[in-house]
Amino acid sequence: MAAAAKPAAGETLKQLNYLAAALKAPRITESAARLADHARDAGWTHEEYLAAVLEREVAARNASGAQLRIRAAGFAARKAIEEFDFDAQPAVRQPIAALASGGFLTEARNVVLLGPPGTGKTHLAIGLGIAAAHHGYRVLFATATGWVTRLTDAHRAGKLPQDLAKLRRYGLIIIDEVGYLPFEQDAANLFFQLVSARYEHASLILTSNLPFSGWGGVFGDQVVAAAMIDRIVHHADVLTLKGASYRLRNRGLDTLPSIRETTDPQPT
Repeated sequence: MAAAAKPAAGETLKQLNYLAAALKAPRITESAARLADHARDAGWTHEEYLAAVLEREVAARNASGAQLRIRAAGFAARKAIEEFDFDAQPAVRQPIAALASGGFLTEARNVVLLGPPGTGKTHLAIGLGIAAAHHGYRVLFATATGWVTRLTDAHRAGKLPQDLAKLRRYGLIIIDEVGYLPFEQDAANLFFQLVSARYEHASLILTSNLPFSGWGGVFGDQVVAAAMIDRIVHHADVLTLKGASYRLRNRGLDTLPSIRETTDPQPT
């Protein structure tokens, strides 16, 4: 019995194009063509060739998905961890590298970045958020006042429980600039509900220019502040950045005027 004739190369290519389109994976055709000659020359098995083609498709999909998650996160700017000046903050180099692996997200742990203005807290928070997006997690970023505004709007619309439930589906929420502006009592209570809704369920990253001892003044209630801090730090990595603002480098200033000690004699 005669062997069945092999399909022509053109027919095979048409079939690949059709199958790739049906799978909504158009890059498979390109990868298959690009790898075919190499596979023949290297003597790959059919399984090795198929695995290589599919591996490239998965990698491309992950990269595309990460970019979509990064765009949807609402970052103030794109700042990668690799761009951070760790020479100015050597103490956090190792902890940040460990956090960038994403392990804290699987454990629903939090990260708190404390330190004076201009020491890189926001940069690191965004960098960890971008890393989380590459690990497949959905991320949302906003300042503390931005989050309070969102929660206030949801509360007024009678949809706060629904909004908190929606936010629980995000693997990481970043709250930037806690402490720059004080909150009224109602706003502080809403903020507390956000923290409580994520406790032991999903991760938070918070940045603040104040130590925890100063949070009572921000939230207007020492009891609320203590309860919030308790939930945040129970499962958390707390990193403290030190030094002068990078924005003041080469400006002839060592610290911000608002916190620099006054040494000049006062006029009488």
